[in-house]
Amino acid sequence: MSDQKKASGKPASEKSANALWGGRFAAGPSEIMEKINASIDFDKKLYAQDIQGSKAHCKMLVAQGIISREDGAAILKGLDQVQTEIEAGNFTYDARLEDIHMHVESRLKEIIGEAAGRLHTARSRNDQVATDFRLWIRDAIDQMEAALGRLQAALVDKAEKFAEVILPGFTHLQSAQPITFGHHLLAYFEMFSRDRDRLRDVRKRLNECPLGAAALAGTSFDIDRFMTARELGFDRPTANSLDSVSARDFALEFLATASICATHVSRLAEEIVIWSSAQFDYITLSHKFTTGSSIMPQKKNPDAAELCRAKAGRIIGALNSLLIVMKGLPLAYSKDMQEDKEATFDAAENFSLIIAAMTGMIEDMGVKSDKMLTSTKAGFITATDLADWLVRVLDMPFREAHHVTGTLVARAEAKGCDLDGLSLKEMQEVEPRITEDVFSVLSVENSVASRQSYGGTAPDQVRAQVKAARKRLAS
Repeated sequence: MSDQKKASGKPASEKSANALWGGRFAAGPSEIMEKINASIDFDKKLYAQDIQGSKAHCKMLVAQGIISREDGAAILKGLDQVQTEIEAGNFTYDARLEDIHMHVESRLKEIIGEAAGRLHTARSRNDQVATDFRLWIRDAIDQMEAALGRLQAALVDKAEKFAEVILPGFTHLQSAQPITFGHHLLAYFEMFSRDRDRLRDVRKRLNECPLGAAALAGTSFDIDRFMTARELGFDRPTANSLDSVSARDFALEFLATASICATHVSRLAEEIVIWSSAQFDYITLSHKFTTGSSIMPQKKNPDAAELCRAKAGRIIGALNSLLIVMKGLPLAYSKDMQEDKEATFDAAENFSLIIAAMTGMIEDMGVKSDKMLTSTKAGFITATDLADWLVRVLDMPFREAHHVTGTLVARAEAKGCDLDGLSLKEMQEVEPRITEDVFSVLSVENSVASRQSYGGTAPDQVRAQVKAARKRLAS
């Protein structure tokens, strides 16, 4: 005889109906239905938000005279005990209770008795979970935005320290023009600034409270949705009950923002991988952020950077997953929407991890200034400076200056030297009006110093942008 039959005196196929809808269903779900339907393994992350929302709802029910003050006080005290038990690790989860909402309600009933059943008056799991999820994402945004601020501070510190260090700036991964390393790092500061702005925008748009929308149509009880919204720190209640329970665009926008930011992290991670290679040798990472090889004893692999690069794909995948879940759903709620959380939780966790890892790598990074400078000797990196000199000094149209400079580059390449390795006579054979003064613009030091336009790579500009960046971080 099975354990199920022993316990109930009935075969497993005649299990008792789920307490949620026992009036409609004569028997409980099959084992596979129970497994596919349960979400407690992942939505238990919402326990704090669920209890927070329940407390706000309870206070409103009492204020509106919908439940008694005595029942309200018992509910609030019981919810505190449930939260204490969960946080202490003394809480038992059961897949038959499906989700965190039913776990909290079930335990509350064990603690305070029948009064617990009054908590669900004038709400549904539909508006309950929508509220919990918004609260959770709002909390995640606050944490992630702060973490990005720490990454930006690390970039600014390094940019200030290496404001004068010169290296090649690349286009198509080919040497283009000399820049300063501080300028390069501040480019990522700007990217992460926009990411933080996007996170704040997401937070602003999601900060409306669905609680009180009930299943989809609102409720006949005289509730005060503005009170619950204020209690939970929302700006206002959501304006349409159908939209309240069926919208997940706030989660999509959160994942889209995380995906954009993750691509920025991934690009910086790629540069760290390249810079730390023996062929570039621009930077070093300590053993804190590298690993060795099981067979090659000389290896020091930039695995932290590589994993940051890879996890960006995981975060982008979460966005794609939820987009596909939502694309064909009619209003209002469908069980498909249960699939919104697992991917979002995973993306948020990995997002936080890569931001922390990247912050650590930037702080840990050793910079080989001499290697960076030496690499500017290849690739005719001051060719644009020569073309600009021809325009500025000889009043030559830029397209003609471009052609003259290209011809001089070809001559230098044939000779096996850089542009400053050509003699004045060799240059004058291409353009007779060139004077000795041309050599003043062919050093990389003079090249970067001349880039004084706002936002340019000159060390003075980098220091000015560092100062401005610190003010932005402080505000």
